[in-house]
Amino acid sequence: MATTERDQAPVITRAQRDDRTRQITRVTLVGALVDLILGVLKVVVGWLAQSQALIADGVHSFSDLATDAVVIYAARHSSREADAEHPYGHGRFETMATVGLGIALMAVAAGISIDAVIRLFNPDKLLHPSFWALVVAGVSILGKEAIYHYSMTIARQYKSHMLKANAWHSRSDAISSLIVLLGVAGSMAGLEYLDAIAAIGVAYMIAKIGWSLSAHSVKELVDTALEPERQEAIRKAILSVDGVAALHILRSRRSGAEALVDVHIQVDPYLSVSEAHYVSERVRKKVISDVEEVNDVTVHIDPENDERVPLNLNLPGRSDLLGRLEKAWSGIEESRWIAHTTLHYLDGGIQVELILPIDLVLERDPNQREALRQRFARAAREVEGVQSVRLLYR
Repeated sequence: MATTERDQAPVITRAQRDDRTRQITRVTLVGALVDLILGVLKVVVGWLAQSQALIADGVHSFSDLATDAVVIYAARHSSREADAEHPYGHGRFETMATVGLGIALMAVAAGISIDAVIRLFNPDKLLHPSFWALVVAGVSILGKEAIYHYSMTIARQYKSHMLKANAWHSRSDAISSLIVLLGVAGSMAGLEYLDAIAAIGVAYMIAKIGWSLSAHSVKELVDTALEPERQEAIRKAILSVDGVAALHILRSRRSGAEALVDVHIQVDPYLSVSEAHYVSERVRKKVISDVEEVNDVTVHIDPENDERVPLNLNLPGRSDLLGRLEKAWSGIEESRWIAHTTLHYLDGGIQVELILPIDLVLERDPNQREALRQRFARAAREVEGVQSVRLLYR
């Protein structure tokens, strides 16, 4: 029996989603304004002060403007609730945007590296930076580091991997500006090639961060499981629920800021359907409550470990089986009084429970009751798959 609880109230409310979108949009717009100002400043001053590294750093800042736009677009779309076309929500808009951010970083790094290498092999093309390049590089370091901390604070608060990616994009600009600062200072000291080498250093930092961000998000897109420690937390939460005997299949994956879990739990095989459903609902709520990022859990109920004892699907279904049993029991007079038949598909076979009126056995001793059960059991042996017969009275 499987239960998928999607008709309950969402763990993250509409108001919370809207607030998350507003905060991500706000911090990204602030970062975009800083990127615009710094980009213009670095390119203009880099050109006037003859610093290739600073010009490259300015291009890096302008690339941030494009990625800021992607972040805002993705944040607005990923906050939408699940619908018919996206039953698991829109969280992977963030994931796709993060992949795009990483690719953009690597593309910028490649362009900067190619230009710097060309200049290194053509000394006459090397630039000779001036003091103002140092000043602007210093301003860029302070500005981008401030944006990094601001963005990372909001990203952690709202668990946005996309915003974390953009924060690291800002820090890569701060780090690249630091390298520019060192390169410009070295060139001013007479080592003219250091400005071009600094540009290559900037490119390396950008490419490394871009690769890391893209690789992480691609893992999410191919449904990589949560980290081992998060899986263990989920496992402990499930096993702490009363009624759960064991679990043997646990699958997890991320979707943006949220995580989805599928689990097979084993319960007492003789529980009623309603009690088993109750246990599954307890499991769902427990995992969502205890594991912060989990927002959806699908619980599959098993009466036994179906990895060790797979269900024999060749056994007859209920209607077919009851027809065969009625035919087998046609010679037993008491079979006319069967009130209900319960079937347990366990251990590769079928266990049958019959409910009979208690009046049938009030005047019978235990031996007579056992004799009646044996009559039903012997007759049932003619029916494929039946392992045992049990009589209950009420």
